[in-house]
Amino acid sequence: MARPRQHAPDALHAQVMHACDEWLAQQPVHGLSLRALAREIGCAPSTLLKLYGSFNNLLQHVNVETLARLQRMITALDDDAPEPWLRSLAHAYWCFAEQACYRWQLLFDYPLAQEGELDQRQSDLIQALFTQVESSLKTYQPALDDLEARRLGRTLWGSVHGLVQLGLNERLGYWQGQQLKVDELLDQLVSTVLAGLKQRGAAS
Repeated sequence: MARPRQHAPDALHAQVMHACDEWLAQQPVHGLSLRALAREIGCAPSTLLKLYGSFNNLLQHVNVETLARLQRMITALDDDAPEPWLRSLAHAYWCFAEQACYRWQLLFDYPLAQEGELDQRQSDLIQALFTQVESSLKTYQPALDDLEARRLGRTLWGSVHGLVQLGLNERLGYWQGQQLKVDELLDQLVSTVLAGLKQRGAAS
């Protein structure tokens, strides 16, 4: 019987993340298992349990990587002015979800980590996204205070996320025989929110 290959923790983690990435590029997480991953990598399931503690923790590491990819996508956006930046961000969010739909499903179908380092890493990445949205809204409308910016940032992004989710599920409906397009609805959403903010500034 062949002797199992030995893996350093960092190298093993990289292999696991690569194997998960290849899986999620083609199919949803529901058919993935600890045993299947171990077989793909060439180690015992107990080796993965020793490294991650549980299959759920392993999937949380995949979610951390997904959030990190989102953060890199945001950092790479070129626009500095609030309005084009928010539009670019909304469209990039949709493109990311469309192109990595099974990663997307994993991120939102499974509860995020509840404690420890994974919870902190996920929370930091999520907060970084909201902080950038809030900062952009306050630049666009300086009359917003911190609480208003926080609420509006989450309202806007919750709306963006809802359109993206409906778009992925093809549940946005039709107009004159043509399916409504996510990109156009995102533009309308951002325009409506920013028009309201501009009107507030004119009224004050």
